[in-house]
Amino acid sequence: MSTVNPRSTDAYLNDRAHVFHSWSAQGALDPMVIAGGKGSWIWDEAGNRYLDFSSQLMNVNIGHQHPKLVAAIQEQAGQLATIAPFHANAATSEAARLISDLAPGDLNMVFFTNGGAEANENAIRMAKLHTGRHKVMAMYRSYHGATAGSISLTGDPRRWPSEPALPGVVHFWGPYPYRSAFNSTSDAEETTRALQHLADTIMVEGPGTIAAIILEPVVGTNGILVPPPGYLAGVRELCDENGILLIADEVMAGFGRCGEWFSINHWDVTPDFICFAKGVNSGYVPLGGVIISQRVADTFKDRPYPGGLTYSGHPLACASAVASINIFKEEGLVERSARLGAEVVGPALEDLKIKHPAIGDVRGLGLFWAIELVRDRETREQLVPFNASGPAAAPVAEVVGACKKQGLLVFAHFNRIHIVPPLVTSEEDLRTGLAIVDDALHRADAHVR
Repeated sequence: MSTVNPRSTDAYLNDRAHVFHSWSAQGALDPMVIAGGKGSWIWDEAGNRYLDFSSQLMNVNIGHQHPKLVAAIQEQAGQLATIAPFHANAATSEAARLISDLAPGDLNMVFFTNGGAEANENAIRMAKLHTGRHKVMAMYRSYHGATAGSISLTGDPRRWPSEPALPGVVHFWGPYPYRSAFNSTSDAEETTRALQHLADTIMVEGPGTIAAIILEPVVGTNGILVPPPGYLAGVRELCDENGILLIADEVMAGFGRCGEWFSINHWDVTPDFICFAKGVNSGYVPLGGVIISQRVADTFKDRPYPGGLTYSGHPLACASAVASINIFKEEGLVERSARLGAEVVGPALEDLKIKHPAIGDVRGLGLFWAIELVRDRETREQLVPFNASGPAAAPVAEVVGACKKQGLLVFAHFNRIHIVPPLVTSEEDLRTGLAIVDDALHRADAHVR
């Protein structure tokens, strides 16, 4: 066993003295110092190994330190490490071609960004310029990023400290069959009522003022909410009827996470934009982008697009995307995600739901799943209150802590535990991790009324 004191290393001490962390009270932090990783595993400086059921921030889809992706980055660095975005280069153009080929319909132009928030920012800017309208509609229970415009679009409490926000953003309720805002008793009712709510909101906001609707086809951090049948097709129809553009935020749900290249493909719906990041290259180098339909791109054929980024189409990032997409294809990771979700994770979570009274609902696609925890199955009272922190959030924190003690890292948000391992995770490791979750859930059961 290692004798390293994890709180005495240079990495830890320098972090606490100089690194300002996101979404955190700086004085309360006690971060692990991660020394390395391989596949679905990471380890700290003391040699403690952890099975990564969080994919870090649901982005390390091809796992840690994939040798072909590391080699591609090294090769590109030796050839051309950076270049201004007004030039063309082989890595950027090939990444754009591959990504366009994966997208549905006529989405065949790519504007590269540094991440998902900037992708959403530019998509709404393009939509406003294309339509000449100023409003953008976004769901409650959504997350679109932390830059000024993207945090305004976000429909969860992370938006509140940044308000007043971007003018013209209008939020609406999306479908959530387990906790229906529309008192629905079936998926069909939820689809009908959620679409009527959206149609009514469009009506009272003024269809001629709305440039775009942005949504996560499968809502990510805010619950892994899989839309009921017909909902996304209905949104597309409402957009077409009212001259509104549809933006699919696939930053978290795309690139195999839901068992499709893009999650919206499950419902055969073609949006006007797809925003991507995270899984496109598993975060090895910062990269995001907007896939743009030809009719929107043509708006800027003779009219300059008034936006840009120094690192748009960065060669290192784009070379990593090329290698990543080829890895997905060679290893069949999109199909693997779909199979493991249907044959391993989904059935296992249904079994846990029967076993643990604290589980109110399980849902997901591919390797993108949520366990929703409750105090009472009949009333569906949440295990922890909405936006809880401190002692009020302790019951879920106990589950997360119990998992970590057994060498498993899970992602939790409010009253949910998310099961989102890398797509390369072996069936043996999946079952090992699920067994640890099973054991940890007894902590939640202790709080059931």
